[in-house]
Amino acid sequence: MRSLREVADAVRAGELKAVEVLDECLVRIERDNPALNAFVHLDPDLARSAAEAVDAKVAAGEDPGLLAGVPFGVKDLEDCAGMPTSHGSLLFKGGPPVAEDSVHVGRLRAAGAVPVGKTAAPEFGAVALTHTKAWGTTRNPWDLSKSPGGSSGGSAAAVAAGMVPFCTASDGGGSTRIPAGFTGLVGFKPSFGRIAKPHFAASQTSVTGVLTTTVADAARHLDVAAGPDDRDRTSLPPSGVVYERAIDELDVSGLRAVWSVDLGFAEVDPEVAAIAFGAAEALVDAAGLALVERPIALTDPMKMWLSAGAADLWMDIEKGMWPDRSDELTAAPYFGLKATETLPVGAFARILMRRWKFEDEVAAIFRDVDLLLTPTTAVPAYPAEGPMTTEINGVTVHPGMSVPFTQLGNLAWNPGISLPAGTTASGLPVGVMITARRHADDVVLRLARLFELARPWPRLAPAYS
Repeated sequence: MRSLREVADAVRAGELKAVEVLDECLVRIERDNPALNAFVHLDPDLARSAAEAVDAKVAAGEDPGLLAGVPFGVKDLEDCAGMPTSHGSLLFKGGPPVAEDSVHVGRLRAAGAVPVGKTAAPEFGAVALTHTKAWGTTRNPWDLSKSPGGSSGGSAAAVAAGMVPFCTASDGGGSTRIPAGFTGLVGFKPSFGRIAKPHFAASQTSVTGVLTTTVADAARHLDVAAGPDDRDRTSLPPSGVVYERAIDELDVSGLRAVWSVDLGFAEVDPEVAAIAFGAAEALVDAAGLALVERPIALTDPMKMWLSAGAADLWMDIEKGMWPDRSDELTAAPYFGLKATETLPVGAFARILMRRWKFEDEVAAIFRDVDLLLTPTTAVPAYPAEGPMTTEINGVTVHPGMSVPFTQLGNLAWNPGISLPAGTTASGLPVGVMITARRHADDVVLRLARLFELARPWPRLAPAYS
């Protein structure tokens, strides 16, 4: 399977037809999706119409856009006109197609990308495990007994298996970076507001993005998707950066980086820690960074993240769904709604105040360093049906502590990226994560590109190469 950029460049040059690329992807989906359960809805006719329109533009001498003819999957928490959005839930399964694209999907389609279907997600994106009552279990192409993570698990499985060159993702607590870590992909979470997303939910932690196999693909996507929208009061003005150029030109030598294996509170699998640290050292060498010694001791963000995120659940469900149909929910959204249905405003205000304190702690890190380097997750991929790991190094932990590093960027709005750091002795991918100060998306992508050049990785899971 060609990369996003390879497909788009070949289609724009007339060397490849969009319908030919689509046919190749549909064959791979038909062959591999039954085992992986990455796609939960397909619309080949809608995709073919879009691909034919791209080919017609090329034939007429027009430029279809930076994503010309690239097939992609849309995470089933995001709207794509003509397709249903189930939110991974029985409450919405079987609903009609939506009438409008999200801002993000609309920009991708305007740039010539071809949506083929919807990819699996845990119910309302509430956990890092893609296993639902509505759609069953999604599996990791590196090991079918393991999970691709979540909440962009279906997207990760589809890309790592080479079904499509990229899929949309979203990241409210690590939902792009965690699946990237578990499936050997590039998972970039931009700064909050970089990609407009109207009608943000109450917690304001989630950003849209994509999962790709190369850093250049992630950069091109951001060039297409970034930018403000008047419906999003948090959206950032244009950066003035061409990200696809910045990954090869930006000078990052001498930036100060700090490594933390645990952020001061996490338990981490020793093998994961060693692989991620080796990757961090390779990045420091490749980019000419200054690795500084500095203690990092953050407040554990899990409780405040769970508390703030519960507000989003109330904005996801519709009147008559709670408590009338509560028996149709999976555990995480059920307990989230149950625990907060009588939460007083004063208690919610105290949650927000704890978040402010955490934001101050994160800001203090970036006063004297430019970059924070960590593992992406504390463990390799866990079983596909769950549970998420509850014991690390013999210590019983909250299941969410298997993925303790990513919430930082969501609560404090920092950009971050997960990159393939290597594999465990059992062959499971491990990710290393780069987090930078807010708005430094170009720095994150440039460093990722330098690491990619120094430590190339297999673009697809071995069985699907």
